[in-house]
Amino acid sequence: MTNVIKKLSKKKGIVVSDKMDKTIVVAVESLKTHPKYLKKYRSTKKYKVHDEDNKFKKGDKVEFSQCRPISKDKSHTVA
Repeated sequence: MTNVIKKLSKKKGIVVSDKMDKTIVVAVESLKTHPKYLKKYRSTKKYKVHDEDNKFKKGDKVEFSQCRPISKDKSHTVA
């Protein structure tokens, strides 16, 4: 078997919720193009991110990366 090194993606976004314990919700905005009409539109995806020290608050800009699954919905941690 060959060893495969998987590059973990880093994403940047803005914290939209910090109400959970050790978890923040981060919204990542991206620009997409419609396949037929070629119009550009904004798309937002939300990620639940592990925040061990509860130091990030709503409105903060954060960078996070993928990790092992921590819970059902959390598989990212603050970088």
